[in-house]
Amino acid sequence: PSIVSAPGQEDWVEQALLAELRAAAPQGVNDRVTLIAQDGLHLVGGLHGATSYGWLLIKTLWVDPAHRGCGLGRRLVEQAFAEARQRGCHSAWLDTSNPAAARFYQGLGFEPFGRLANTLTQSPSGHCRWFLRRALP
Repeated sequence: PSIVSAPGQEDWVEQALLAELRAAAPQGVNDRVTLIAQDGLHLVGGLHGATSYGWLLIKTLWVDPAHRGCGLGRRLVEQAFAEARQRGCHSAWLDTSNPAAARFYQGLGFEPFGRLANTLTQSPSGHCRWFLRRALP
C-alpha cells in the first residue's frame, strides 16, 4: 500500500479505529459531544469532545474574548458533564498548553495528572502541555 498525505480524512481514521475498538471491548456510549453558545445569530463559544470507556474527553473549548469572564466557559463545561453523565461517564479529562486555560480548568476542579514540557533548547523553548482530570459531579 502507498502512504499519502490526506488532509480532511481525520474523521475516517478516527471512525475506523473506534469501530474496531467497539468490537473488541465494551466502552459505553462512544460518541462526540458538541455544544455551541449563541448570542442572537452569532456564535460566541463552543465545546467539542467525545466520550468513551466512562470518560469525557474535552478536545476543544473556546469562548469569544468579549464573552469571557461571564461564566460561559463554565456553563459549556457543565453542560458537557451533564451529557457525559447521561452516557454513563464517571470522569473527564483534557489537555491544554495555555497556562490561563490550565488555571481555568483547575478552578473547575480538574487536577493535573501529567505534563509534557520542552527544554530551553527545544523548539518552542519552554513550551508545556498539561493533562488534567476530574470526577464528574
